[in-house]
This record gives sequence, structure tokens and C-alpha cells, in this order.
Amino acid sequence: MKIISRYGDCLAKYSACFNIPLPLLEDSNPHAPAVLPDGVKIKIPGYQLIKEHLAEAVTEAAPWCGLHPDNFKLCNEKTEDYVPVRIQSPLFKAEKFYDYSALLEDLKILAEAYSFIDVQSIGQSVLGKDIMEVRFGRGQQSVHYNGSFHANEWITSAVLMKWLNELLKAMNNEEALAGIKCLPLYKKVLVSIVPMVNPDGVDLVLHGMEAAEGKTDVLDMNGGETNFFNWKANINGVDLNNQYPANWEIEKERKRPKQPAPRDYPGDYPLSEPEAMALQTLAQSRNFDRVLALHTQGREFYWGYGGFEPKEAFILAKEFEEKSGYKAVRNIDSHAGFKDWFIQEFKKPGFTIELGKGINPLPLSMMPSIYKETLPLLMAGLNKGC
Repeated sequence: MKIISRYGDCLAKYSACFNIPLPLLEDSNPHAPAVLPDGVKIKIPGYQLIKEHLAEAVTEAAPWCGLHPDNFKLCNEKTEDYVPVRIQSPLFKAEKFYDYSALLEDLKILAEAYSFIDVQSIGQSVLGKDIMEVRFGRGQQSVHYNGSFHANEWITSAVLMKWLNELLKAMNNEEALAGIKCLPLYKKVLVSIVPMVNPDGVDLVLHGMEAAEGKTDVLDMNGGETNFFNWKANINGVDLNNQYPANWEIEKERKRPKQPAPRDYPGDYPLSEPEAMALQTLAQSRNFDRVLALHTQGREFYWGYGGFEPKEAFILAKEFEEKSGYKAVRNIDSHAGFKDWFIQEFKKPGFTIELGKGINPLPLSMMPSIYKETLPLLMAGLNKGC
């Protein structure tokens, strides 16, 4: 929501009037002067404009903090028909077949409602889809989350977006989530989330050949089968989580098949795929303090690699295990994954979180239980050690 400023006002006044934390208001309006002139458009995060006749159903706790309409002017042609109403519930339902279009639509909704977040592309997929990152927070500690490295694990994107939806509301309204107060996290942590690393693959799994955009070789890779539910790779038939220079040669030598396929093929060389390169570049440029990559399935997580993991990783692993009930596994016989490379490259904590248990792709009906057990772990990733 936007309002028109009056001469002599300041952001602190609007923070008090709308009961919005000042850091969120400042980050929503980074170029606003200390003393506002007339006519400046000020973004008020966490509010929506609702038609006046609908406002009767809004409780006294929800709407506009006792403000009289004469005290501000809305940036709306039909101001008299609308009132500002505080957002009190999540803005969308993530419990759906979460494809790339759903991601873009929901990111747009969040960016408009919570103007203190930064939503941007960090690169493009093989088919030219933007790989989107959400970034917010003021802290010195930087924590990164990602989902859908593997196409048929698209439920990880839904989990991340459901969490983001709830987390931003809780920060804006100074609420707690999983027993943790959220606004202090905004001040302590810089959060990075890439909800869908592999948008081409996700759309192929959910929509079939129409999502291949004329790339007919995927049908050959899939053995002529038009059902792509078991597809893990990107649209080139390369497993993006076997693409990183952390003993990639070992995976290349022992992996089957030896050519592009629905799963497991590590590529012709490390970082051959634009999606893998985008995540590598992001990690190198942002100096993350820890990363959590969401996958399915197994109700366990992996936190070690080659002895490069720091002592802090053990402490975090114990916390994650306690909060989620997931089994902490230090080492497995696997290489070339994103968290493997991150641990090896930066000597910082990295985690591969295997959500749920069953056969991929996990059914949408499992989303509520997966989210319930994962939420405390996601929150601990922000809170522990920061």
C-alpha cells in the first residue's frame, strides 16, 4: 500500500501510526529523506486496500490503527471507496501443484505486500526462465535456502513459499513463528531464498511435453514415455545436484547413465548448466554463513563433507535433529552436490535436508505434515548461532 506524504512528516511518524516496525518501513522506502516533503509516495508494508463495504467484516484489531482518513492520503484514484487493512493471514495457499507460474504469481503478491523484500533474478534456466531470489533482513549473518534442485521434488518450493508467506507476515506484525520471535531475526540475519532452482524441470514434471518448448529430445531421454513424474534433471537431462566441483570426477566415473537422462547424469563437465552456475555465482558473491538445500525424501539431513565442515555444523545438526525429528547424517558416499561444494569451498555449515518420506514425487497430500515437521528446522536455521 502507498500513501502520499505531507510536509514535515517523517517515517517514524508513519511507523507509529500504522504500527509497522521502523526498520521495515525504512527498508521499504530506502530513498526517503529524514523530513518528508509534500507528495512523496510512501510504501506501507503489510497493508492492503479493501473496498469500504468489505471493511465491516474487519475487526478493530485489524484495520488502520485508529487513523482518521484526513491524516493521510492514499495513492488510489478512488480513495473514498477503500480503507487500508492490516494483513492478518497468509496471502496465498502454497498447497498446490507448485509450478513456475505459481512461483512468479506468489512472489509478485509478496513483493507488493511486503515492500521491504528484494525479489530479483540471479540467472536464467536453459529455457530462459528467471531463477528468482528473495532477499531481506539487516543482519551480519547471511543464511541461504533453496529448493527444487531436482524437478520431481517441486514440493520443496511449495514448502519454502509457504514458510516465506508466514515469515514475512510475522516479521511485519511482530509475531512469533514456531515459538521464535521474528522481528529480531530481521535485525540479526540477512536471508536469501531461491525457491526454485530448476524451473524448466519442475514444469516438465507437472505439465509434460508442452513445457519442453519444442525440446523434443527430452522424450528420447525419457524412453519415449510422456509421463515425466520421475524426472529429476534439468531440461538438458543433467542432474543439477551432481554438477559441482567437489570430486565431480568420482561421480562422473561411477554414475549411470553416461549421457543425458531423467536423473543422475552429472554433465560433460562441472557447472555445464546455467542453473548450477547461477547458484555457484550467488554463493561466491554473497559470502553466506550457512546454506540449507531442501530435497525429498527420507526424513533425514546430511551435514558433513570430506572433513571440511566446521565444529559449528555439529551444533547446528544437533539442533536441527531435535527440532524436526529428522535423522542427522554426517557423511554419505556422494559427491558433487551443492552443499558438498559449499562446505569444501567455504569451510562453513551446509545442509541437504531430505523432506518427508516415501517415493518421489511425494504426493501433495503430504504437504501439511511435511511443513509441520520442517518449520522448526527452517526457523532454527535463522535463529541458531545468529
